[in-house]
This record gives sequence, C-alpha cells and structure tokens, in this order.
Amino acid sequence: MKPQISLARQTTPRMWIVSLAAFLAVLQSSLADSFSSLVIAIAAIGAAFVCEFIIYFRTGKSAMIKDGSSIASALTLTLLLPNSISPVYAVIGAIFAMIVVKYSFGGLGANWVNPALGGWLFVRFSWNGVFEQAMTPAIESNIIGVFGDSFIAEPVANFLNNTIFSLTGTELPIGYLDIFGSRSAAIIADRGLLALLLGTIIIVASQTIRVWVPVIYLAVYGAMVKFFGGGDVLTAFLSGGTIAVAFFLLPEPVTGPKSSRGACICALFAGVFTFIFRYPSGELYGAFFAVALLNAIVPLVRSLESRLLYKGSKGSRSGE
Repeated sequence: MKPQISLARQTTPRMWIVSLAAFLAVLQSSLADSFSSLVIAIAAIGAAFVCEFIIYFRTGKSAMIKDGSSIASALTLTLLLPNSISPVYAVIGAIFAMIVVKYSFGGLGANWVNPALGGWLFVRFSWNGVFEQAMTPAIESNIIGVFGDSFIAEPVANFLNNTIFSLTGTELPIGYLDIFGSRSAAIIADRGLLALLLGTIIIVASQTIRVWVPVIYLAVYGAMVKFFGGGDVLTAFLSGGTIAVAFFLLPEPVTGPKSSRGACICALFAGVFTFIFRYPSGELYGAFFAVALLNAIVPLVRSLESRLLYKGSKGSRSGE
C-alpha cells in the first residue's frame, strides 16, 4: 500500500544480502558444535523453500521464489534458535513462518509480523520445555570461548584496548573476548557473534536497511542499561540476540513504520521495551518480545502516519 518505503536496494538483492550475513553467523557457530548449527539452518531452509514452492506452484507464481525471501526468513529463524535444539523444530518453525505468518496474510509485504520472529514465537511457546532445556547449559554455565586461553586472550585484549577502546577511555576485560566465540549452548546468533558483526558491516555498507534504526535502538537500550540496569552495556549488546534484533528484525521494512519519524519513534520504544523485558522482567531474550510487541502496534502507527504525514500530500516518498 502507498506510500512506499524508499530503500537503496530492491527486494531481491536485499534478501540475498541478509541471507549472506545470517549464514556467516551460522557458519561460525557450526564450526564449534560439530556442524549442528548448519544442520538446523539446512532444515529450516529446506522447509521454507518447499512451502514457498508449493504455494507458488498452486498460484502460478513460482518465479517469485527467486526473490530469496524464504531463504532470508529461514536463516534469520535459525539465528534465533538454540544450536542444540532438534532440527525438527526448525522445520516446524519455518513451516509456520511461511504458511501462517507470511502467506495467510497475502505473501511478501503483507505480513504483520516478521516471519522468522513469528516462527520463533511459535516454537518457543508451543514447546517451551524443549526450548528451555536446549538453553539450560547456556544459562547455568560460564561462557567458554575460543579465547579461553589467557595466552591468546591477553595480547588480543591489549591490542584492542590500545587501539579502539583507548579512544573512548574504556578498557575491555580479557573475559569479554569469549563472548565473540562462545562454545556453550546458546542461540546461534550469540554463538556466531563475531561473524554476525561482520555481517552487519555488509548490511550497512550495502545500504540494505535504514541504518539509523539500529543506531537509535542500541543507543536507547544502552543508555537504559547504563543508568538503570547495572551499567554492563557491552554484555547487554553482545548477548540475548540484541545484534540480531538491531540489524535483522527491527529495521525490516515490511513490519515497520513507513516514515522516518515513525521508524525513529519505534526504534526508541524498542530500546525501552527490550530493557524492560530483559532486566526488570528477567527474560534473557526480551529483545525478541519487544520487536513482536512493536510489530503488533505498527498498523496503528501506520494509520497515524497516514493521517498526520501523508494525508492530502502528493507522491509516496518516505520520511516527509
């Protein structure tokens, strides 16, 4: 529906860039879990592709499979799942994401919630015991990462402190390096964090998203953690799927506001809701619930945008 959102990249290249960025994190995670993460990703991709092929075959629009949206949704769903969960649940989540979330509302561009997030919510609440059991090692044990040996960690930490962190007057403790290459059970986005950060650079550099959306979100969330949540902003950013939310879920144009002002406001509230769900409420993955809540109220936001920003105006440019 008009007005349309103006992005530098069209849908097809955008979907494949997102898929590449997500796959990098899956690959890093799989290298430390005997490729379990990769198996989960393959299961999700296969289920999503088959669902989309069947739907498009029955509707005569099979050529649309080339847009890569099913692959992007499957890989994003994979990022949100624990690496130790059975691939069966990845298949179920992908099927729900494609058939119920995406196509029951009319297909790409018509869904009210991000398909990957919808699939994750379905798995999380339908098989909560399975999800929690898969996450138990991550909650109960300390992070054991590729930098666990102080012989490796100390020179790396010193290099970062003397270059990057010295500019901000802060210091990176040696133990924080393990966050970038965790070997314990966790969601794949957190296990493949180093590669995921590389993927976000690709996303930003290719102008795949409105970059100020994650910037505002992280700034607000970081400020809340700094002043009301104990002050450990780095851990808040690098755990709980925060980076995946900031660069994959929150800026997704289909389930976000159409105007720049609306997107800024939603990013601000996303940061506040993430803090509330994660810290006072104690939900480690509160960032996912924050985005789901915002997706639910986006139709109201778009109605306000239409009346306040676009009513009586010519054209369909975003952000005016």
